[in-house]
Amino acid sequence: MADIHITVRRSPLGRVRGLGSAHGGVHHWWIQRLTAVALLPLTIWFVISVFSLLGAPQTAVAAFVASPVNTVLLIALVYASLHHAQAGLQTVLEDYIHQDGGRVVAVLAVKALCVFLGMAGIIAVLKLAFTTGR
Repeated sequence: MADIHITVRRSPLGRVRGLGSAHGGVHHWWIQRLTAVALLPLTIWFVISVFSLLGAPQTAVAAFVASPVNTVLLIALVYASLHHAQAGLQTVLEDYIHQDGGRVVAVLAVKALCVFLGMAGIIAVLKLAFTTGR
């Protein structure tokens, strides 16, 4: 019988680790799907809430936000929206920026912006929720 040789092409680091690829894409895929699923009911709730509050005085809107359930749902909406956006933008940046340095800077900038906007959004919700005279 003839000897059959199979050649496996791996990078030197891949041979050392025995991993092949980085195995990091599945995490982003799951995060994007989970946040998308979470955003469906949250967005529907938010749109219905906004339409129900159209024309309401500011005190009514503040009382709506001050409700514990609505406060938690608003914070969840802010978090899920920005986490979903960050994961999606990171995937796009990693796919289309081919220079390592530029890609790292762009990904870090997007993450920092999402963290900043998330903190600002959550603080705004909490401030509105706790400054009303319940």
